[in-house]
Amino acid sequence: MILEKKKTFNAFAARQGLRSTRQRDVILDVFLATHEHLSVEELYLKVKASQPGIGQATVYRTLKLFVEAGLAREMMLPDGQTRYEHQLVGEHHDHLICTGCNAIIEFEDEQIEQLQRDIAKRHGFSLTAHKMQLYGLCPTCLRATA
Repeated sequence: MILEKKKTFNAFAARQGLRSTRQRDVILDVFLATHEHLSVEELYLKVKASQPGIGQATVYRTLKLFVEAGLAREMMLPDGQTRYEHQLVGEHHDHLICTGCNAIIEFEDEQIEQLQRDIAKRHGFSLTAHKMQLYGLCPTCLRATA
């Protein structure tokens, strides 16, 4: 799967007339090696640990390219922080987001997906994409408020 995502990005870069760079390759490797929802700063710190010469602006610009290439998705959290996760066309999941601690839980539910398709069809709507983010308190934050 990682190799497929690298090929997807390289093909995107070639279509955009971007030359291949070692810095982008390193950032992509670090990004794909994590399964977290990362902020630019968090990804930068991970990249910097192995390649201190790569700057935060380079990480930011490269993440934007990953989004354009369809390899990453941006998520805005309730605290205003933007986080990124990797994806590929056809991959899909939804999120539960804790408004207390910003924890993110990924889930898949075929019944919800089917319901969304049924609603779209009922309204004569052709779905091209969607995202669902449910906000509330995780069990830990819920216990803290009790």
